[in-house]
Amino acid sequence: MLKLQFWLVQALVIFLTAGSLGDLLEPCGYISPESPVVQRGTNFTAVCVLKEKCMNYFHVNASYIIWKTNHLAVPKKQYAIINRTTSSVTFTNVGSLNVQLTCNILTYGQIEQNVYGINILSGFPPEKPKNLNCIVNGAESMMCQWDPGRATYLETNFTLKSEWATDKFADCRAKRDTPNFCLVEYVPVFFVNLEVWVEAENALGKVTSDHLNFDPVDKVKPSSPYNLSVSNSEELSTILQLTWINPNIEEVIGLKYDIHYRTRDASTWSQIPPEDTVSTRTSFTVQDLKPFTEYEFRIRCMKEDGKGYWSDWSEAASGITYEDRPSKAPSFWFKINSSTTHDYRSVQLMWKTLPPYEANGKILNYEVTLTKQRSHLQNYTVNDTTLTLNITNDRYTATLAARNLVGKSDAAMLTIPALDFQASHPVMDLKAFPKDNKLWVEWTSPSKSVKKYIIEWCKLSDTSPCIPDWQQEEGTVRSTYLRGNLKESICYLITVIPVYMNGPGSPESTKAYLKQAAPSKGPTVRTKKVGKNEAVLQWDRLPVDDQNGFIRNYTIFYKSSIGNETVVNVDSSHTEYTLSSLTSDTLYMVRMAAYTDEGGKDGPEFTFTTPKFAQGEIEAIVVPVCLAFLLTTLLGVLFCFNKRDLIKKHIWPNVPDPSKSHIAQWSPHTPPRHNFSSKEQMYSDGNFTDVSVVEIEANDKKPFPEDLKSLDLFKKENPSTEGHSSGIGGSSCMSSSRPSISSGDENESSQNTASTVQYSTVVHSGYRHQVPSVQVFSRSESTQPLLDTEERPEDLQLADSVDNGNGILPRQQYFQQNCSRPETSPDISHFERSKQVSSGSEEDFVRLKQQQISDHISQQMKMFPEIAAIDAFSPGIEGQVERFEPVEMEAVMDEEISKSYLPQTVRQGGYMPQ
Repeated sequence: MLKLQFWLVQALVIFLTAGSLGDLLEPCGYISPESPVVQRGTNFTAVCVLKEKCMNYFHVNASYIIWKTNHLAVPKKQYAIINRTTSSVTFTNVGSLNVQLTCNILTYGQIEQNVYGINILSGFPPEKPKNLNCIVNGAESMMCQWDPGRATYLETNFTLKSEWATDKFADCRAKRDTPNFCLVEYVPVFFVNLEVWVEAENALGKVTSDHLNFDPVDKVKPSSPYNLSVSNSEELSTILQLTWINPNIEEVIGLKYDIHYRTRDASTWSQIPPEDTVSTRTSFTVQDLKPFTEYEFRIRCMKEDGKGYWSDWSEAASGITYEDRPSKAPSFWFKINSSTTHDYRSVQLMWKTLPPYEANGKILNYEVTLTKQRSHLQNYTVNDTTLTLNITNDRYTATLAARNLVGKSDAAMLTIPALDFQASHPVMDLKAFPKDNKLWVEWTSPSKSVKKYIIEWCKLSDTSPCIPDWQQEEGTVRSTYLRGNLKESICYLITVIPVYMNGPGSPESTKAYLKQAAPSKGPTVRTKKVGKNEAVLQWDRLPVDDQNGFIRNYTIFYKSSIGNETVVNVDSSHTEYTLSSLTSDTLYMVRMAAYTDEGGKDGPEFTFTTPKFAQGEIEAIVVPVCLAFLLTTLLGVLFCFNKRDLIKKHIWPNVPDPSKSHIAQWSPHTPPRHNFSSKEQMYSDGNFTDVSVVEIEANDKKPFPEDLKSLDLFKKENPSTEGHSSGIGGSSCMSSSRPSISSGDENESSQNTASTVQYSTVVHSGYRHQVPSVQVFSRSESTQPLLDTEERPEDLQLADSVDNGNGILPRQQYFQQNCSRPETSPDISHFERSKQVSSGSEEDFVRLKQQQISDHISQQMKMFPEIAAIDAFSPGIEGQVERFEPVEMEAVMDEEISKSYLPQTVRQGGYMPQ
């Protein structure tokens, strides 16, 4: 900090004493050379010399000198101390343009004080000017040009010097910004040689070009012809007349001309042959031009012997040739439209407008003629380019001519074939391709001679109809390009039709693009069928508007949720593809891309899941199982059918049918109303209503002998009478014939008397409410349980009344059975009733004889009170007791009563097993 303050004090002292020391500081030293100009690439040395007064005042010497270039210190290795007052610095290979070099000293040990400074300029010496050339601009001035050589980076002066044999002209110094030419303002002297040269000089040197010696007339560049005009001729439509004014130099020298022309819309010029314009003139007639065409012209001139220079181009002038008759017939074609009648056709004739170079004027109208074979001529004048006619189905010939102000074109002829015409001979090897931003069509001509070709094309689209455009080509053409307004990424349908003398040939078509692009969108894929391990993918072809080119192939990308993506390429002609080797019960993601020659486009992603089982796999399991079950069931049914008797014996025993019981037929006291002569009477509605059961209490007493006698007597008197077991509780109306207990079973029967008598029917005989001495019971061997019928109070009351009148024991019970038979007249004779009872068969008679009532049963019967037979069978007949007289039973069997041991459906009052 103290050191810094000391430096500041010293600097302040210097500035305060600057006024008194000014004459000492300014001449303190100098640099030599003073204003150096150094050639680039060479070495340079500068020397700084200090004066004694300065050295003594500041107490410095040459060692205190510091060199700087552009305020940057020069390395001390470039310094050299010559003596105590002189220091030098050396620079090698100088390359900078301008350098500021300063010499400085350190005063008071730390402060730099500038002593002297110079600017060093670097550059090159001038090169010798080359290619000196002079141009005499008419008779007014002369301009000389040369090549100045390389840049010197220094101020260089170029001076044009000229002289002739006896005099020198004033020097012409080139301007600094245009060092390569100089314009001499004096008028040169023709036909006298002039000598010119150029001197170049700067700080590093001076050089002189070679001397040029020439006659100024040979270096003349004439002024341009002016007032150029163009006019046409009514006599000739292919010529134009040019006129102009020559420059003043024509008075001194002869001129020749260069004339160019072109049509208004052309970009290049055509030249009039030079040999036609080698002499001085002021007009020229241009021939072989196109009628009614606008042309543009320009002209220039030079010395006729070819020495000197061409003048500048004149201003352009234009003119239009006169009209001429059209040079070519219009392109002519036809189209047959649909017609509502069979005898006429609607034909549209159409033609193209002629281009200007063929129309040769403004087309006023078109003349159309239509001729039918061996018919008169029909003429039409049309201002449009179409004509629609209704013609018959015959062959026609049409002609077309275009007319302008001068005349008509040649006629274009067209043959409209008859309705039954068959086209043939198409072109071969038709192809279309883009080239040079045009759509070219090539074909091979047919073997038959072709008059012309019609090329049709239209834009294919799914949203708009195909509206054709067309053009006509000569019969010798084999390739051409479509001259319509074609667009890129559009599909065009191109048709080539050869036209013969007798009509058009067969058309041949192809498709092409001017330039293809990638599709606008990708195809949308879907599944047609999904299996366990495969899936059939289906997609629609892209619309033509979205294809933007020919679809070369499809690419399918698919993957499962956990697998890698698989890529499959499919030919563009396919719209289905089967993915195989898939995993069942798996979700798959599928997308599809369509590719043209210029790229592809992906469609939307689609997902599907494969089923767990294949189609028919479940049916393959279920159907055999069902068939096996059905076969097993069928075999079981067949087995049961074959073993039906054995099965019936175990699970469906034979049960007597109560509806076929004949117990009432043998009982001598059965009321005569039991008539089984016919099935209608036997099974009439209301036959059976209820069932009665008799319970007999066992009595240990032995039977009385008189009782047994009475029973024996009863047996003897009724040898044909036999107890018929009833199928249900002894109902005589429903019983089937069953053998009763034989005498051989007497012991066993006596043991069962304490139980309920099974299916018993009480046969009671009496006369006019008299109680017989013997009660007879017949019972069945059947074990079928009795019906669960309810007791009727009115039957119990009836039993009580009988007991009171006949002395029956209170322990004895009976339940009345009402057969609901129609009551018979009480006047029926005993013989008739007996005859009805004895209507059994011989078999029944034998069975009745074998069934004898055991002694034990007889004894038990004697112990029970008597029961009136009329109350038991026919409560409707009161007080009438008829005596049963033995009658021989007729051996007649009632065939109408079917015998069955299976349960039968009976009528009202019958029995159905429960």
